[in-house]
Amino acid sequence: MANEVKLHGVTGSPFVCRVKIALNLKGIKYEFVAEDLSNKSADLLKYNPVYKKVPVFVHNGNPISESLVILEYIDEVWKGVPILPQDAYEKAQARFWAKVIDDKCIPAIFKAIVSHGEKQAVAEAHETLQFLENELKVKGSKFFGGDNINLVDISATFIALWVGAAEEALGLELLPRDKFPKIKEWCDNYLNCQAVKDGLPPRELPVGFFKSRFGKA
Repeated sequence: MANEVKLHGVTGSPFVCRVKIALNLKGIKYEFVAEDLSNKSADLLKYNPVYKKVPVFVHNGNPISESLVILEYIDEVWKGVPILPQDAYEKAQARFWAKVIDDKCIPAIFKAIVSHGEKQAVAEAHETLQFLENELKVKGSKFFGGDNINLVDISATFIALWVGAAEEALGLELLPRDKFPKIKEWCDNYLNCQAVKDGLPPRELPVGFFKSRFGKA
């Protein structure tokens, strides 16, 4: 049976981009189904009736929701270019840091963006980002995955592109290079990968989003 692969999403979502990047790394051909979140398609509501949101990955008619779950599914089905480490402990660590990014880092950063750089909100975001900075220092490697991109790197896609876009759009400094040199170096390396470039929207798209949504009149 031929692999039929579809990805329901919106171009500007960092969570959808996670899946695009994973598919690019694996060299998997897929059909992108653009969704309008103000008028959700019948297929989206059918495939993800619980959360009713993107991304939704459909493989041979079987839908999978939630970006981190999708990434693990892709890694299990398509073995080439591993996204998760083979070692059980390292695999658990990768899952842990991916969860830290989703549960602590992204909400804290978004709070700082929405507050237009309010001092306490930025301090809280920096506290969470320091964990990632320290992890990169300990690893001493190009990526969280070592020499190659892994689950943690893909999970941090929002930090790589969207944080800089918010800084540009709103005149904020959320990720100063002198405070987070390892994260900034990681961002440069990550965004320079072709599979990542091909999975991301043009920078002006998130810049425009932040300006229109949070820019001061």
